[in-house]
Amino acid sequence: MKNTCIVLFTACLLMVGCVPMKKYNDVKDKARLCEEELNALKDKAINFETKSNELDARLNALQKEATQLRLDTTNLGDLLRDLRTKYGKLEDQNTAYEKRIEHDRAAISKSAGSMQAEMDAKSVELHRKQDVLKELEEELKEKQRLLADREKRVNELEEMMQRKDDAVKLLQKKVADALLAYKNRGLTVVNKNGKIYVSLEAKLLFKTGSTEVEPDGKTALIDLAKVLENEKELEIIVEGHTDSDKLTRAGHPKNNWELSVLRATSVVEIMTGNTAISPTILMAAGRGEFHPVDELDKAKNRRIDIIISPNLNALYELISK
Repeated sequence: MKNTCIVLFTACLLMVGCVPMKKYNDVKDKARLCEEELNALKDKAINFETKSNELDARLNALQKEATQLRLDTTNLGDLLRDLRTKYGKLEDQNTAYEKRIEHDRAAISKSAGSMQAEMDAKSVELHRKQDVLKELEEELKEKQRLLADREKRVNELEEMMQRKDDAVKLLQKKVADALLAYKNRGLTVVNKNGKIYVSLEAKLLFKTGSTEVEPDGKTALIDLAKVLENEKELEIIVEGHTDSDKLTRAGHPKNNWELSVLRATSVVEIMTGNTAISPTILMAAGRGEFHPVDELDKAKNRRIDIIISPNLNALYELISK
C-alpha cells in the first residue's frame, strides 16, 4: 500500500504541470490517508503480537510452577502434560497467526476491510484463550490445594503410625520385664508385624489334656494382665493351640478344637477374674492343631498365644477420610 501511494504521489508530481492543483491535492490527501490507515493497521498488528507474547510469558510461568509439584501425584502430572500440550498448540497457532499477518500486510491495500474483520476475529480468539488459561490456572490452584491436604493427611498417618509403633515397643518392654522370671520356662515375648506375641507353652499352664491352669501358669497370667489392665486402646486375642495327637476320651473336651478353645477361655477367665483388665478388649479363640510352629517338636505346638495389638480404629477413620 505504501509503495502504491508513493507511485501515485510521484505521478502527480510529474503531472503537476498539466493537472489542476485541486486534483493534485486530492491525490496527495488520498496518499496520506492510505499511509495513516496502513500505520493504524500496523499498530494493531503490533498490539496483537504484544498480547500474544504476554500469553506466552504467562504460559511459561505456569509451566515452571507446575513442574515444581509432586511428580508422584498422577493427577497433577496429567495436568502438567496437558498444559504443555496446550502450550505447544498455542505456539503453533501464534506462529500461524504471525505468518498470516505478514501475508495480510502484503495484501492490505486490496483487502483492508476483510483484514480488519479478521483481526477482530483474532482478538476474540485471543480473549477466549485468555479465559481458557485463567480456568487452567484456577484448576491448577485447586490441584495444589488438594495435594497440600493429601500431604497433611499422610503426615498425620505417619505420625499416628509412629506413635503406635513407639507405644507397642514400650508395652513389649513392660510385658517382657513383668514376665522375665518365666523367660526360660516356656514363655517368649516377640514383636511381629506391629503386634506383641506372648507365647506360653502348655507345660507352663496345663497338665496333659487338662483345661485347668496350673498355679505357676496362673501367676504368670496375672502378672501379664496387671501390666495390661490400664491399657484401654488394645485388642487382645488369646489363642489356644494343640498338637496333632487325637483325643480318645469319651467326655469333654472331645477333640483338639474343643480343647484349644476351653484352654483359651480358662486363660481369659484368670486374667479378668484377678485383675482390672477390661473384658471388652479380650477375645478367646481356639486353633486346634492347625497352626503348628514346629513340625518336629509337638511340645512347642501345645501352647497359648496371647496376641496384643493396638486398636487401629482412629487410624482407619483417618484413612477413610
